[in-house]
Amino acid sequence: MFIASSLSSKCYRATWIQTGIKHLSYRVAVGTEAAIEQVTAVTDELVKAYERLLPQLSRTADADEKTLARVVTSSATTLLIARQGGQVVGMCALVTFCIPTGVRSWIEDVVVDESARGQGIGSALVEAAVRLARDAGARSVDLTSRPERAEANLLYQRLGFDRRDTNVYRFQLDT
Repeated sequence: MFIASSLSSKCYRATWIQTGIKHLSYRVAVGTEAAIEQVTAVTDELVKAYERLLPQLSRTADADEKTLARVVTSSATTLLIARQGGQVVGMCALVTFCIPTGVRSWIEDVVVDESARGQGIGSALVEAAVRLARDAGARSVDLTSRPERAEANLLYQRLGFDRRDTNVYRFQLDT
């Protein structure tokens, strides 16, 4: 089974590799190639990439192995990574859940390493997540992005996400 058989007839091809990792190759306009993989296990390589990428996304999040393991083993969460030249250069999480109005999905924590930005990696991650949500029967895919992340906001709009007229509320829990 593939993550995606084809997201765009020009850019994508899906393969299954022997290790059991679901794999999607993406050729970007500048001639580089990135592989999008669904994470199925926590490895030392993944922990190091997580520790490098998470601070580029959030100044307050702790990149600890225990949290990463909870994400990877969660039945509601799919962690996708992007590899370029064998190195993990990006990640995002897709959360899919059932509520009374149907199956919904939410994309969270999209981050691409500063050294790999502008090469289509973020697009590949988001498009792979959208395909997985569609395959899961989700009625919609939501995401949020801080206003100061101008490039990310433009990316999401280019990919077909519409800005919603809604209020987002947060109740901060002490943990």
